[in-house]
Amino acid sequence: MKISFETRGNFKHIEEFFQKMKDHRLVKTLDKYGKAGVDALASATPVDTGLTASSWGYEIHDDGNTIGVYWTNSNVNNGVNIAVLLQYGHGTGTGGYVQGRDYINPAIQPVFDAMADDIWKEVTSS
Repeated sequence: MKISFETRGNFKHIEEFFQKMKDHRLVKTLDKYGKAGVDALASATPVDTGLTASSWGYEIHDDGNTIGVYWTNSNVNNGVNIAVLLQYGHGTGTGGYVQGRDYINPAIQPVFDAMADDIWKEVTSS
C-alpha cells in the first residue's frame, strides 16, 4: 500500500494565522505588564495632590515590525510634564532649584525584569 499526497499553493494564510495568534498572545502579555507598570509608577510617584500619581497610563504600539509598551503620564502644566520635573528636577520662578528624585527607574525595573522573563518564555516555548 502506497500513500501519497499532492499540494498546490503556499502556506501564506496559515502562516498569517499563526503570526496573528502569536501577536495576540504577546499583546496580552504586554497588556498585563502595562497595567503592572502603571500600578508600580503610581505607587512610587511622590504625592502632593496625587494628580501626577493618578495620571499614569500605557499604550501598546504595533507598527507591523515591532511591538512595544509605552508608559505615559498626562499631568502637564504649562506644556511641561510634571512626572519629568519630579524625576529630573527643575528651576523655580525665583531662581531656586528643586532637586529631582529618581522614582521612575526603581519602580519600573521589576516590571521590566518580569516582562522580559515572561516574553522570553513565550518566545522560546513556541
